[in-house]
Amino acid sequence: MRLEATEDQKTNVVLILIDDLGWKDLGCYGSTYYKTPNIDRLAREGMRFTDGYAACNVCSPTRAAIMTGKYPARLLLTQWLPSGRWNSKKNKMREGRYISNLPLEEITIAEALRETGYQTAFMGKWHLGTETYYYPEHQGFDVNVAGRDYGAPGNYFYPFKGSWKIPTTGKILHKATPLKGKKGDYLVDRLADEASSYIRKHAKEPFFLMLSHYAVHTPLQGKPEKMKAYQKVTKSKRQGKPAYAAMVESVDDSVGKVMKTLSELKIDDRTLIIFTSDNGGFARATDHSPLRANKGSNYEGGIRVPFIIKWPGRTRPGSLSKEPVISTDFYPTILEVAGQKLRPYQHLDGKSLVPILTGQPTFSREALYWHYPHYNQHPQSFPSGVIRAGKWKMIEAYETGELSLYNLSEDIGEKNNLATQYPEKLAELYANLTAWRNEVGADPMRSNPEYEGQK
Repeated sequence: MRLEATEDQKTNVVLILIDDLGWKDLGCYGSTYYKTPNIDRLAREGMRFTDGYAACNVCSPTRAAIMTGKYPARLLLTQWLPSGRWNSKKNKMREGRYISNLPLEEITIAEALRETGYQTAFMGKWHLGTETYYYPEHQGFDVNVAGRDYGAPGNYFYPFKGSWKIPTTGKILHKATPLKGKKGDYLVDRLADEASSYIRKHAKEPFFLMLSHYAVHTPLQGKPEKMKAYQKVTKSKRQGKPAYAAMVESVDDSVGKVMKTLSELKIDDRTLIIFTSDNGGFARATDHSPLRANKGSNYEGGIRVPFIIKWPGRTRPGSLSKEPVISTDFYPTILEVAGQKLRPYQHLDGKSLVPILTGQPTFSREALYWHYPHYNQHPQSFPSGVIRAGKWKMIEAYETGELSLYNLSEDIGEKNNLATQYPEKLAELYANLTAWRNEVGADPMRSNPEYEGQK
């Protein structure tokens, strides 16, 4: 079913993407430590997905999946940019190949909407390509505020600049100031101000705004006045570091500002709001228990993320979905909500969530897939492939070939490997994962002739 809309009644779209925000880092997802009243209200006014997933356990691939509606493996963009942590002497296998820019040949969701009369704006972390050819303005966005090639700011306080030593080369990347400001400005607040101003400027025409915060990625720098309250909490009762908690609260403030602006302009009733994260939270910043592991891992803590959608007038407020959904689904969902034709040749791996959002029993999907043929230094991370089908999740470790099987309906913490107890289910899932890799052209890992082994 395609939802038609007149030119002056098209649904606006605000997609809020947070960097490294964990599944358990919001009040509406069970946290009693982090203060997120605005995001919690968004969940009460819309639909919260318990089993929402990022397309990858690190950032750039997930962002590419959101932009294109395709799995990272199909795009051959499976690693964070510009480089991972591979070591020719210490790593047993050579990593899968990956490209370093989102191809201009892809028709992004911004381009698709702009073709139908939408104003488009990107604000915040881009991390999908280098300057000159591969920035947001080259991928369908009329406006680019602070979107650059790096994945984290040099500093969250003005002038926001700094440097970073690239792990694989040892060279220094100097991070220029991403946007204007003044002494004392905080990056999260500045991006919220820019978003609010943009909405006010384009309130009378359909717009697509992607507010892609650099927060809550490192460096962990919260506003001092916010950190004080979390520092007073006994360490044993903290879910994460006070600086991180303050950053989460600032992100929540930004969501509140966007929602307030939409309400003041009386366009909140025709604005779709999507809220999610690009991967799990950083292990040194927060704890996702009962989920296992954090960012960089293909266990649930690395890929299961907050996933909230508010569609006024169509989604029952306070509704809950346990359907497994993923980043690729935003593209077709946005098109259908906006009353536009779907582009199945583009968003090959995404499925419109409109049936779920409107309470229709017509949504079906056999499985979700992940392909991460890379090394990184995050805890419990290893090169692996994953399939989730219903309650079952299977992980294949690429170095060893070991297969693990978990029943997530009974074991969300992935503590009990059932591989030997359900050999038929294991074989079925492995066959499906292998077939999927062949279908999407996933680049495999290969033996590394330079590997020196354990010494």
